[in-house]
Amino acid sequence: MFSTFILVFTAELGDKTQLAVLLSASSSGKFWETFLGGALALVLSTLIAALVGESISKFISPHLIKISAGLLFIVIGVLILVR
Repeated sequence: MFSTFILVFTAELGDKTQLAVLLSASSSGKFWETFLGGALALVLSTLIAALVGESISKFISPHLIKISAGLLFIVIGVLILVR
């Protein structure tokens, strides 16, 4: 659990989600509403990812999932750069 926390925490620092929350909090002036909305969104998306990951692992080996995720990450990065 600790390693997952560290991995997600460091991956989320400074990403577009954090910038969107920063912008929302600064423009609305509603700290708690913005914080709770952002936190709930992250919790829900993490729940969905964990459920899907657990379901997929019953049919596909974790090694193949890691390779597929890595390749998908590279493809998306290249597509973003090409645009």
